[in-house]
Amino acid sequence: MNKVYRRVLARLELTYPQYLVMLVLWEQDGVTVSSLGDKLFLDSATLTPLLKRMESAGLLTRVRAVDDERQVRITLLPKGRALRQKAVDVPGAVLCASQCTPEELMRLKKLLEQLRRNLMTDSKTGEQHVD
Repeated sequence: MNKVYRRVLARLELTYPQYLVMLVLWEQDGVTVSSLGDKLFLDSATLTPLLKRMESAGLLTRVRAVDDERQVRITLLPKGRALRQKAVDVPGAVLCASQCTPEELMRLKKLLEQLRRNLMTDSKTGEQHVD
């Protein structure tokens, strides 16, 4: 999958993790780093360098929240917003490369989500791990 995404995203000059960040921001601009991390299952130590590179590329800006300086809000810049139009064919290209039907991919997605839930659940206590 990484090779496919690397090829498809090359013209956008995005890595797969950067693309995931952009997908979240295109859906909801102005999220906090912690909210973004929750959605992508990534910690801030992983996100911070990624976001710094994206900020240097002019795609987004990171600003401390006025009401709580511990929170950093991520906002798309015009270049980041414009990239959405260029990325519109990415899902179709990946679907084509997968040689799967949309139904097969949905089944795989559900199985992978179940696997993630299982891995995040303590087998002895049934409690969810958040790290």
